[in-house]
Amino acid sequence: MKRILVTGALGQIGSELVLELRKQYGAENVVATDIRREENEVTTSGPFELLDVLDGKKMAEIANKYQVDTMIHLAALLSATAEKKPLLAWNINMGGLVNALEVARELQLQFFTPSSIGAFGPSTPKDNTPQDTIQRPNTMYGVNKVAGELLCDYYFQKFGVDTRGLRFPGLISYVTPPGGGTTDYAVEIYYEAVKRKKYTSFIGQGTYMDMMYMPDAIQAIIQLMEADPAKLIHRNAFNVTAMSVAPEHFEAEIKKHIPEFILEYDVDPVRQQIAESWPNSLDTTAAEEEWGFQAKFDLSKMTKDMLEKLKVKLNQK
Repeated sequence: MKRILVTGALGQIGSELVLELRKQYGAENVVATDIRREENEVTTSGPFELLDVLDGKKMAEIANKYQVDTMIHLAALLSATAEKKPLLAWNINMGGLVNALEVARELQLQFFTPSSIGAFGPSTPKDNTPQDTIQRPNTMYGVNKVAGELLCDYYFQKFGVDTRGLRFPGLISYVTPPGGGTTDYAVEIYYEAVKRKKYTSFIGQGTYMDMMYMPDAIQAIIQLMEADPAKLIHRNAFNVTAMSVAPEHFEAEIKKHIPEFILEYDVDPVRQQIAESWPNSLDTTAAEEEWGFQAKFDLSKMTKDMLEKLKVKLNQK
């Protein structure tokens, strides 16, 4: 990677990935794009262009303008939002991906797009879910992710596009507020712990899901994109994770730092059903063996860092 175009740059992943890429590759070599503009470090620290990913022509024009060699396609609707607006999710998630892959094909770009544990479904093995296993999701978001994995494989096999991807678990970050995902409770719980010392979870007690701290996710993207392609057997949709946790595990860890913290429950049936269709834990052997994946943050280390950073961000003592 030398010159990189990022779509969805103001989203949860993009807002942190763009800044890290600019730090490593040079601010002028990372072009951030999004459908909206905000005055923040992403839009002011390097090139920024307005882009609706459904406009394939504009996407190609931007890629040509900056002579990029890599595209990181992040623009998408997340799981809970997609379930409320399934047709919109299909149009954005699949239409945007096809446009991005076509630009990558025409300009011979290296290409990354994330998949998700949402690509799995109720019939997938729940514990230590294999890299290669049955994928029959029952959500529009999951259908989009499975189709996206297959489409990226197709563009690699048919056209030789250097496609790569990761199956992300729930991503936890103090930088960007939650954006309509089923695992958002794992972000909200830290915000509310700092602000109110109390949180009501929309996911039920005992519901395990895989999670990862954003710094590990960012490094995993960069590490995969820099990996030797000859060693990539799977190439797209590698299982990656750092921890398998339920709401009460966050509660216990937060109480070590904020003893008066209280966790209550008011389960959202839609998001609970989505969560129960996903794996409890993932097998990351393929990522470890093919390109050396290893997460640095466990629940304890992440909790300490999240609370410290949020106290500063929210101006709380």
